[in-house]
Amino acid sequence: MACVLVVDDDPDVRQLVAYKLRRCGHEVTAVADGLAALQAVRELKVDLMLLDVVMPRLTGLEVLRELRAHPTTAKLPVILLTARTQETDVLKGLSAGADDYLPKPFSLGELTSRVQALLDRAES
Repeated sequence: MACVLVVDDDPDVRQLVAYKLRRCGHEVTAVADGLAALQAVRELKVDLMLLDVVMPRLTGLEVLRELRAHPTTAKLPVILLTARTQETDVLKGLSAGADDYLPKPFSLGELTSRVQALLDRAES
């Protein structure tokens, strides 16, 4: 069972994604902003993060850059979940170090498949 951190300022998205991942057998922690995400990563053994881009306090890209700058979190698999779908937004997310980029709205089936694929790659 993997520990997945869901970071999104929209409570409906957080709850829905957390519910689906728990149904898939994952341990899930859900937080509402970037500062809480960085704190959770320091306190928990997180295997994968789902990270919204547009959030208060710290954006998802700022969180991602912070994660990539530290040796203990530099390799943490991160999927960006965002309503920003322009090519420039996708390129910014990937160049900041995201492992995957999933535009909102997204299918829960596609989300869980991408989560599992990243977790499988991280184990090997």
